[in-house]
Amino acid sequence: MLKIQLCITKINNILKYIQIENRNFKLDKRAEGYNLKDEDGRLRDPFRITTLRVPVLMPMDLMVEASPRRIFANAHTYHINSISVNSDYETYISADDLRINLWHLEITDRSFNIVDIKPANMEELTEVITAAECHPHQCNVFVYSSSKGTIRLCDMRAAALCDRHSKFFEEPEDPSSRSFFSEIISSISDVKFSHSGRYMMTRDYLSVKVWDLNMENRPVETYQVHEYLRSKLCSLYENDCIFDKFECCWNGSDSAIMTGSYNNFFRMFDRNTRRDITLEASRENSKPRAMLKPRKVCTGGKRKKDEISVDSLDFNKKILHTAWHPKENVIAVAATNNLYIFQDKIN
Repeated sequence: MLKIQLCITKINNILKYIQIENRNFKLDKRAEGYNLKDEDGRLRDPFRITTLRVPVLMPMDLMVEASPRRIFANAHTYHINSISVNSDYETYISADDLRINLWHLEITDRSFNIVDIKPANMEELTEVITAAECHPHQCNVFVYSSSKGTIRLCDMRAAALCDRHSKFFEEPEDPSSRSFFSEIISSISDVKFSHSGRYMMTRDYLSVKVWDLNMENRPVETYQVHEYLRSKLCSLYENDCIFDKFECCWNGSDSAIMTGSYNNFFRMFDRNTRRDITLEASRENSKPRAMLKPRKVCTGGKRKKDEISVDSLDFNKKILHTAWHPKENVIAVAATNNLYIFQDKIN
């Protein structure tokens, strides 16, 4: 009995080692007939095992598995909203609602806290960190945005704890347009540096803004993403859609920007011509090599052909995550549980 159990242990250890080594490969077979566990995964009593079974590989549907190379422990107390790799390719930052930590890629068990906005009394908390990113060229510079619609640029050379910002970006609010929802819709959900490092882009609920790092008092460009939803803020507040966090991204040359919207729409803005286009990501219209047709939203009056009424928008279909290839005109958008990849027209 002891020999059987020792053989079983050796076989299982060998199989475990093989599985770990092969996790990053495409798997089309799986092992069945284990000794210490049933087919449903439950462990068997070793003292009731009287025979030795050799597991066999059985065909299965092709599946790609991935395993983490490193796990960074004791990272954050709250949910992580941002991770950004530094330009030195040795460190990165991670941010949650109240803190930003600096990590070394080779050290997994500890980090260095560089921003901490947690008050001594949590009842005095007035804003939270919503996004953070490292500068693409200067490894000592990073920015983080807040739920109050402000952006702080910090220099890690100034102090170990960046509790004092180097630059503070904020656009003054127009008192005439202030409403109950002003503070909610001004919250910044994403911030991205341009590839050149000269500009940065922020996304709030209704618009995308481009800031020059040398001008803190107002953005140099503002693009309305879905201004037609301003009259729907009350219903969007009731169904919690007003708290959705939309991302934004630059194209490779920083000449265009992209962000998502509702009804599986995503918006693209040309910074040179100031033209914009609305496209839809859907399984019905996204056939291979098919051209996407521009979409328009009708806010009132007589609706034209191919237009969709603002009252007909599906707020359960939303594109929160977008990405643009750094060198080519290839984009990726995530719509609910579907990932769409589009490429510029090829002659």
